[in-house]
Amino acid sequence: MQVKRKTGQGFSESAAASDLAFLLIIYFLAISGFNINMGFLVELPAQDARRMVPGEDILRFELDRAGGIIHQDAAIGISLAESLIRSARAENPGVAVVLGIDPQAQWQSVVSFVELAQQMEIEAFSFSMTPGGPP
Repeated sequence: MQVKRKTGQGFSESAAASDLAFLLIIYFLAISGFNINMGFLVELPAQDARRMVPGEDILRFELDRAGGIIHQDAAIGISLAESLIRSARAENPGVAVVLGIDPQAQWQSVVSFVELAQQMEIEAFSFSMTPGGPP
């Protein structure tokens, strides 16, 4: 007497494949809802836009290697920089803030200053690397 054996279905023919496909669709739909943005938005002017700012309306700061803020050759803290920007903005809402950055400065100090300018809603903000750093 010969015993009949059942032949198994392949993976593509079974219900497991459709279940797995359904679960993957649900998974990708669920993770697509998470939008993690670690940056901040900065509105840049149009490429052909020009804005003339008088010299007395420019507030200049420098960021040294250690992350210290320098204003008019004196070291100041971020809170004093904030009060200087706030008082200059009270006198003239169109004040421009310029930041010179030492190439060896820590990136977090740069980000902190940029966030300060963004929080104070400075419309004219510029930063550049100071010369003399490593190539």
